[in-house]
Amino acid sequence: MFKLNNPFSTLADTPIHKKKLPKGINAEANSDGSINVDKSLKGKELNLAIGHEMVHLDQMKDPIKQLSYDDNHVFWKGTKYPRSSMEEGSKSLPWEKEAWAKQGTYAKMLKSKKST
Repeated sequence: MFKLNNPFSTLADTPIHKKKLPKGINAEANSDGSINVDKSLKGKELNLAIGHEMVHLDQMKDPIKQLSYDDNHVFWKGTKYPRSSMEEGSKSLPWEKEAWAKQGTYAKMLKSKKST
């Protein structure tokens, strides 16, 4: 595990765990506020994966969006979405649209911090 030390409190306070994840999963946001990233990711791909999951952590903290999940469902703005009928990570899912759109913002912060 490592922590990012930078001026952005959300990033600085987020535990990031590098581990082997199932095929097709680059990273995952956890309800405890941590992020798991696949240990094979490096450079820009790593930064984008962390950035994407940071957006999900923000969504989890947002009292309006209320992103949460269990083994069978994802909950978004009071609606329950069965995981069995969705493609996880699809850009068409409402919580994923925002994450795909904003992941670059966090990725730039990560890159900026690493280059200082």
